[in-house]
Amino acid sequence: MIENKEISSLFHLIDDPDEDVYSTVSDKIISFGKAIIPNLENLWENTPDESLQERIELLIHRVHFRDLCDDFKHWKSGNANLLDGALLVAKYHYPDLQTTPIVQELEKIRRNIWLELNNYLTPMEQVNVLTSILYNYYKLKGVEFAYDNPDDYLINKVVEGKKGNALSTGILYLALCELVDIPVKALNIPKQFILAYVDPQYDFLNPVGHTSEKINFYIDPINGQMYSHKDVENYFKRINVPQTASYFRQLSNKRIIQFLLEELSKCFDNDRNRYKMEELLQLAKLLSE
Repeated sequence: MIENKEISSLFHLIDDPDEDVYSTVSDKIISFGKAIIPNLENLWENTPDESLQERIELLIHRVHFRDLCDDFKHWKSGNANLLDGALLVAKYHYPDLQTTPIVQELEKIRRNIWLELNNYLTPMEQVNVLTSILYNYYKLKGVEFAYDNPDDYLINKVVEGKKGNALSTGILYLALCELVDIPVKALNIPKQFILAYVDPQYDFLNPVGHTSEKINFYIDPINGQMYSHKDVENYFKRINVPQTASYFRQLSNKRIIQFLLEELSKCFDNDRNRYKMEELLQLAKLLSE
C-alpha cells in the first residue's frame, strides 16, 4: 500500500502511551486489511525499539486474524471442504502459509492410492490399500495427544514432517478418503478421534436401524489399525460409559474443524499466549453461529 499522510500519521501514534489513543489508532490501521501489512513490516524493520516492535507484531497478527475470521465465515457458508478447513486452521499459526505445495503432495498420495484401487475390492481391502500407502510407503507416524507442540495439530506440518496426533492424521486420512471416494467418516466416540467405514447403502436398506449397524469396522488414524464392533464394545466397558446412538453419529466437517480449533487452543493456555487461546476459541464459536 502506498504510504500517504494518513498512514504516516497513524504510524507515528503507534507508540502513544495513552491506551485510548492507541486503541483508536490500531483499529484504524487494522481496517486497511492485508494491504497494510508490507507497510507495517517495513516499519518494524526500521524500528530499533523492542516494545514498539511488539506492538507492530501484534497489529500484523490482528490484521491476519480479522481476515481469517472472514475466511472461516466463507468456508462454513460454502461447501466446508475438510482439507480447506484444516488449511485455514494452519494459517492461524502460519499466516504466510503457501497451500499449493500441500495440495500437490496430497494429490501425489491420492494418485498412488487410486492406482491400487478397483471396483472389486472389499471395504477392508480398500482401506488396506490407503493405510498401506499412508503408513508404510508414505511413512506417516502418529504421536500421542500433547499440548506442548501446536505443530502436531496442523495439516501442513503433518504433510511436511509426516507426523501428527490422532486428530491431524485423522483429518489427512479423511481428506484422502474424500478424494478417492472411500466412505470413511469420523465418529463422536468419547475421548477418542476414531474413524469408521460406513456402509453407503445401509440407510437406504435399513432406514430405522441403529446408527452403529451401518459401520463395517473402525480405524485408528494413529497407525491405521482396524477394530471390530467387539473391540469398541470393550472400550466402552473399560471407560464405564454406556453405548448410545449419538456416539456413532458421523461428525460433520464443520464439527471436526471446530474440534481441531478447540484442541489447538489448549496449546496456548499460558499467560503469554492466552490471547491466542481466546482467538482460536472465538473461531470455533464462529463455526457454531
